[in-house]
Parts: sequence; C-alpha cells; structure tokens
Amino acid sequence: MARHAEVLVIGAGPGGYPAAIRAVQLGKKVLLVEWDRLGVECLNASTD
Repeated sequence: MARHAEVLVIGAGPGGYPAAIRAVQLGKKVLLVEWDRLGVECLNASTD
C-alpha cells in the first residue's frame, strides 16, 4: 500500500506527537510512525 505525505514524523512521544499536530495545522499531509501506542507514557500512563 502506497502512502504519500509531505512530512514524515518518526516517533509519537513528547516531541513527535505535537510536531505532527502542528504540521497538520499548517496544512501539510503528515504520516506519523510509531511502533507501539501513540503518546508513549505521558498520554497512556494509568492514573490508578
């Protein structure tokens, strides 16, 4: 499957996730690549 993007962001941690959001806000077509869950610990940590 071919994918076309103007911006490739590798890693969806505390730098990659907001970088991808900002690129979309600027009108870019973004491909965000992460091997596990988006957001790493800060967005996925349990608050038990």
